[in-house]
Amino acid sequence: MTGSAHDGTHDPKLRSWVASANEPGSDFPVQNLPFGSFRRRGRDETLRCGVAIGDRILDIGAALAAGAFPPQAERAAAAAAGPVLNALMELGPGAWSLLRAAFSHALREGSPHERELEAALVPMAAAELALPMDVGDYTDFYASIYHATAVGALLRPDEPLLPNYKWLPVAYHGRASTVVISGSGVRRPVGQTMPSGAQTPFVGPSKRLDYELEVGIVVGVPNALGDRVAIEGAERHLFGLCLLNDWSARDVQGWEYRPLGPFLAKNFATTISPWIVTMEALEPYRAGWQRNGDDPQPLPYLDCADLRTRGAIDLQLEVRLETAAMRAAGQAPVQLSRSNFRDCYWTVSQMLAHHTVNGCALRSGDLFGSGTQSGPAPEEAGSLLELTQAGRRPLVLPNGERRAFLEDGDRVMLRGWCEKRGAARIGFGEASGTILPARA
Repeated sequence: MTGSAHDGTHDPKLRSWVASANEPGSDFPVQNLPFGSFRRRGRDETLRCGVAIGDRILDIGAALAAGAFPPQAERAAAAAAGPVLNALMELGPGAWSLLRAAFSHALREGSPHERELEAALVPMAAAELALPMDVGDYTDFYASIYHATAVGALLRPDEPLLPNYKWLPVAYHGRASTVVISGSGVRRPVGQTMPSGAQTPFVGPSKRLDYELEVGIVVGVPNALGDRVAIEGAERHLFGLCLLNDWSARDVQGWEYRPLGPFLAKNFATTISPWIVTMEALEPYRAGWQRNGDDPQPLPYLDCADLRTRGAIDLQLEVRLETAAMRAAGQAPVQLSRSNFRDCYWTVSQMLAHHTVNGCALRSGDLFGSGTQSGPAPEEAGSLLELTQAGRRPLVLPNGERRAFLEDGDRVMLRGWCEKRGAARIGFGEASGTILPARA
């Protein structure tokens, strides 16, 4: 587990010649520089990768053609100029850092490249965003003890937290083929449920559709089959983070999950935000991680000194809801919850170290979900299952509507950002999805 020391790219005094990047509250100042994939909307163009700066996207291929990169960064820029970022991810943190520094120098005030790069900028409002990587495999963890305990209390009141939880990062393998980009509609899933008091299952649309507020963790450097990744070097294999919504059909899940865990209740859609914020951009927001003294301490392969000093990430998370009625009336979305990724019981490095301890091969572009990020307070719950006590206490929205679970037409928006004194605020953009009716 290693992290770069703060360098000039994190300087909060830096400003960009792209004016919108300097606006207070911008998710994408010059200190961020997250990667994504895009093309101009309505044009017959191929997808290509870019970097978010203010309300613009810098076309990496166009910037490379304009000669905006020093020779040592050109290989990384060429790898990042295709439709997805997998080739760049394989190059490793040295190449990532060189490219990030090159972007920082090219986009900051006083850059000699301003004139030629002006033509390589595309307005975000005119762009269609796409998945920034080919996702080969997807693993969903369960890293918030607050969420695990709250859900366990609803499902197993006598044993809310199972004995293994405090010893290993619990996870299941998800479905990579249904990972979709923010803004995609989410079709209400159909599945098998067992209604209360019934003798036979019912097949039909889920009536207890939920969201899950999660952080997406993107693997950069692969490991060979049979090789384990030590926790001390685990983060050198991680490219960055995004936001992730692992949509869940709670009624389907309740019937099918024993003994092997989620299946149809989870594999119909997973939404991610379009911009990957690099681990290097997150460096100023690292925090110490510790385990409560009353809990078991991690086994040696899940522990190291670096983990204790900077293993956590101070990332604020938020969920907002916009119903169809609110949208029609022009009403603003309502905030449902806030939480912080810093409160994770298991860190990103522990997730990767445990995932590979048996020799499992990870590939560039593989995706982890952190599991629902809930905090210690009830209002920090990252799902409706928790907020409504499994539907027993529906939320009353400002317009008088009630929600126990999601209705057709509901739009869920996840947002995330990092900010603290002495550092520039950086954001993740949005991961949103609107519920569409089930197919007949």
